[in-house]
Amino acid sequence: MAKGAVVATAVVVCAASAVAVGVAVVVSRRRRRRREAEDERKRKAAAVVEEVEQAFSTPTALLRGIADAMVEEMQRGLRADPHAPLKMLISYVDNLPTGDEHGLFYALDLGGTNFRVIRVQLGGREKHVVKQQYEEVSIPPHLMVGTSTELFDFIAAELEKFVGTEGEDFHLPDGRQRELGFTFSFPVHQTSISSGTLIKWTKGFSINGTVGEDVVAELSRAMERQGLDMKVTALVNDTVGTLAGGRYVDNDVAAAVILGTGTNAAYVEHASMIPKWNGRLPKSGNMVINMEWGNFRSDKLPRSEYDKALDFESLNPGEQIYEKMISGMYLGEIVRRILLKLAHDASLFGDVVPPKLEQLFILRTPDMSAMHHDTSHDLKHLGAKLKEILGVPDTSLEARYITLHVCDLVAERGARLAAAGIYGILKKLGKDKLPNDFSQQRTVVAMDGGLYEHYKKFSSCLEATLTDLLGEEAASSVVVKLANDGSGIGAALLAASHSQYAA
Repeated sequence: MAKGAVVATAVVVCAASAVAVGVAVVVSRRRRRRREAEDERKRKAAAVVEEVEQAFSTPTALLRGIADAMVEEMQRGLRADPHAPLKMLISYVDNLPTGDEHGLFYALDLGGTNFRVIRVQLGGREKHVVKQQYEEVSIPPHLMVGTSTELFDFIAAELEKFVGTEGEDFHLPDGRQRELGFTFSFPVHQTSISSGTLIKWTKGFSINGTVGEDVVAELSRAMERQGLDMKVTALVNDTVGTLAGGRYVDNDVAAAVILGTGTNAAYVEHASMIPKWNGRLPKSGNMVINMEWGNFRSDKLPRSEYDKALDFESLNPGEQIYEKMISGMYLGEIVRRILLKLAHDASLFGDVVPPKLEQLFILRTPDMSAMHHDTSHDLKHLGAKLKEILGVPDTSLEARYITLHVCDLVAERGARLAAAGIYGILKKLGKDKLPNDFSQQRTVVAMDGGLYEHYKKFSSCLEATLTDLLGEEAASSVVVKLANDGSGIGAALLAASHSQYAA
């Protein structure tokens, strides 16, 4: 080979080698940059998660402080302190069901995005509830922010349809008017057992023209427009209804708590312990108090940046602070806000933030629960939910596990804060310790609402936390149990005990 050719070949080989080395260096740098970027992304994700863990921490000492603040606010509300966040509303229910009630009675349960119409045939102490039927109706979203007439006309029309399906198993004596217990699960200033004016809407409702009006009169006018001959004989809050329904089957029920779309609590108070009660003391010596505890607020509540932003952007900023931390309306939304922060700050779902993740309330609490209860090794069900709800086609295993952890943090905090509230009620009643006579007297808290009934990790955490707060000895005399549909049955029972035909 000619000397020139050899030199040329050597030059080409050297050049090729240089290019290969250069390419290798570039690839190596790109890999290193990718590793560094991935390490930085993971560091940012870990920092956000650690911040959430700290903000959502609820040590037992904090919960005890919250319970004490709850007792203090209960006492302020019973004194009619105008600045008390808990209004401690008098229900005018001073006699809970005895089991002697007879006849056909209806109930309407309006308390969230759905309402129920219920009928029961009561057979007295021996037969109790002979027959029961109900239907559940979804409220179209536009009616939740429409007018009072539109909402109540829709409800009355559905009630009229339901009455039309009354079968032979239900018996209304000749000459009698059908009677209804109206469970209305919003703050009301009650003026008698069958009348009350709306204080404000909650749970996503914002309807013009109803605040300050008698809600029984609104419903009665709507029923008249439908040609429905029915009389409202009891206006009942959902928790008061749950308390009545619980007491009907268990005489040891002392309080009721709703944990569903919204949240509230009611309990039986000694009438002599209600300074704002001006009338004669009831013969029973007791009065059911509707706490409206969703509006509880205290500096001790661990409000995070996500809670504050949610409240600021809500329909009722500055109100229902406790509800916004523990109820089904809001838990999924809190998770969404945390995931959005992770998507923005740590590219949790890729370089592009999923557009649907920006939508308020797109992540509902039932979806959060479904993700939280995924026990598959690769969290495939959680991944499917993220794809279905957020439109993320493929999530990493890391993203799925972080999402699971966020669900756990939000649910656990909500459950523990709810348990602190129940503990506060028990403290107010002096039921947080064993009786001095060491009797085996039980104290039962009747629970209702889809969040408590269906979100098992939430309810299990609530019960375990309450046991921890009470201590094992005192906890042995406290029973927390589901009173499914208690509010509907309770309203029908109270309609019966306050019937215009009662002896």
